[in-house]
Amino acid sequence: MSQIDFPFHFDHRGRTGQVETTGYIRDLIEQVLLTAPGERVMRPDFGSGVLQLVFAAASPEVAATTQFLVQSSLQQWLSDVIIVESVEVQAQDSALLITVQYTERRSQAQGAAQISVPGELP
Repeated sequence: MSQIDFPFHFDHRGRTGQVETTGYIRDLIEQVLLTAPGERVMRPDFGSGVLQLVFAAASPEVAATTQFLVQSSLQQWLSDVIIVESVEVQAQDSALLITVQYTERRSQAQGAAQISVPGELP
């Protein structure tokens, strides 16, 4: 089953870009993780706040905080689509590498999404 790809674009035929279910779920996870709370006008609580933690000192506490933010945000916003099995967070240079293991609710297929949250230069 195909869904509209994110970010919205046109494919080589000039039609709306589409993606299969696994890519669609990865796009949904990316949207939740990379949206800052307050960024969406009609949904001010949507997002995870992960972007604010990119420049925090790399420590076990920051990794645990990030892991908690990611897992709770995904459960809040995508619990009807996926079951979050595990979240792993690694600090690499000025970026966070977040790996989410999940199970699709509809097909019960196992999946993984790896999102790199880049740090931005001030």
